[in-house]
Order: sequence, then structure tokens, then C-alpha cells
Amino acid sequence: MFNWIGFAQVVVIALVVWLFYRSFIQNTQSEKLVRGLLGLAGLWILSFVLSWAHLDLLGGFLHWTALFLSLSLIVVFQPELRKFMALMGNIDGWRRVLKRGGVGAKDTKSLDAIVSAVEYMSQKHTGALIVFPSTLDESAIDKKGVRIDARISSELLLTIFFNKTPLHDGAVIIENNRIAYAGGILPLSQNNLNWKYGTRHRAALGLSEVSQAVVLVVSEESGDISIAERGKITKYDDIKKLRSKLEKVLYK
Repeated sequence: MFNWIGFAQVVVIALVVWLFYRSFIQNTQSEKLVRGLLGLAGLWILSFVLSWAHLDLLGGFLHWTALFLSLSLIVVFQPELRKFMALMGNIDGWRRVLKRGGVGAKDTKSLDAIVSAVEYMSQKHTGALIVFPSTLDESAIDKKGVRIDARISSELLLTIFFNKTPLHDGAVIIENNRIAYAGGILPLSQNNLNWKYGTRHRAALGLSEVSQAVVLVVSEESGDISIAERGKITKYDDIKKLRSKLEKVLYK
């Protein structure tokens, strides 16, 4: 019975770790850090196994190699480690996640306003960048920009992204179903992208690579509407499919 209880505990712990990895780590830059730590842990365990098998020289070599690499990880993965620690230390974010199962009752007016504004900007080739961040991803944004804290409306979104306003080149950040900030600065992707992708697309991909945020992009050149998520960008030609996707993002 004791062995079965111990096995069940191991399975539960493994399941919790796997869910945490899938929810917050997978397809982000922090995934590299986790893989490095797992490899380091495997090397460390192997050194003890070799020492137990009386291969003291090889075991000692692996032991000191693992120790050296553990110090190197702090330097090599410093940006990822900083973001990971910021995520773990975001007490307010954890509190919001534990308290709520979603944003509450669906307010389709906000969804209608976003879709209407995006569709209009697509037709007029007005560039736009809209961020829907997870409650634990805020530290990944370089600068949030100017505090707005206003109800979502198509008129306000069109005004912000009008090319004569000082905030039009930055990102609008949606929080708690409101326009929280405008003119936000996002981290740019360092990956090689197709020539048709401009700075807005690179910024959208950059944020999606280091966080769980979903970023909507309207291309100023082509008018194409795309969504960046988990380091990948998807083009949406069908407004109905775009609306369905945004509904999942807003009310998940």
C-alpha cells in the first residue's frame, strides 16, 4: 500500500509539473532554460550513478562538469531566468488566476468593437498592434506606454492607431477587458522572418516567443490581419474566424 501511495504522489507531482510546463513554459524562450536545467539534472544524477558503480574518476569529472555548467547557465540564460523569476514572483497575477475562472460574463460589445475597428483598419491599410496578455506575462513587455484605462470602443482604437497620433506606432494592451495602455513597446523577434513581415509583425512574434500573450497585427502595407501566438503567426482572411479566435482569447 505504501508503495502505491508513493507512486501516486510521484504521478501527481509529474502531472502538475507537466501542466505548468504546457501552460507557462512551452514555446517560450524560458523553454530553453528548462531544457538546460533538465539536462543538467540528468548529468548530475549520472555522476552519482557512476560513483556508485565505482567509476569514481568519470563520476567526479561529470560532477564538476555539472557544477561548472550550473554556474554558466546563470550567465547564458540570464534574460530567460529574469523573466521566469518575474513570472514566479508575480503574486498579484497568481492571486487573479486563483480567484477567477475567466473575465466574467461575456461582454460582446468589447468583442464587436475590436472586430469592427480591425476590419476597418484592414480596409484602410492602417497599421495596428493589439496585445491580449496573460495575467502572468506582463513582465515580458518592454514598456507598457501611456496609461489609458478606458472601455474598449472601435472609435478609441481607430483614434489611437490613426497615423497622425503619437501613439499609433506602439501597441495597445488589453487588460481585464479594457484598453489599459497605448503606445507600448514590445520585444522584437530575433528570428529570421519572411521579407513581407515588418516591425509590427516582428514585435508581435517577439512578445509571443517570450510569453503566453496573444498579439493581433494589422499590416499597414497589405492590410492583412494576423495573430501571433506561441512564436507562430497566423493570417486571418475570414472575419468570422477572426472573431471566433478573439472570443476565445478574450473570454478564456
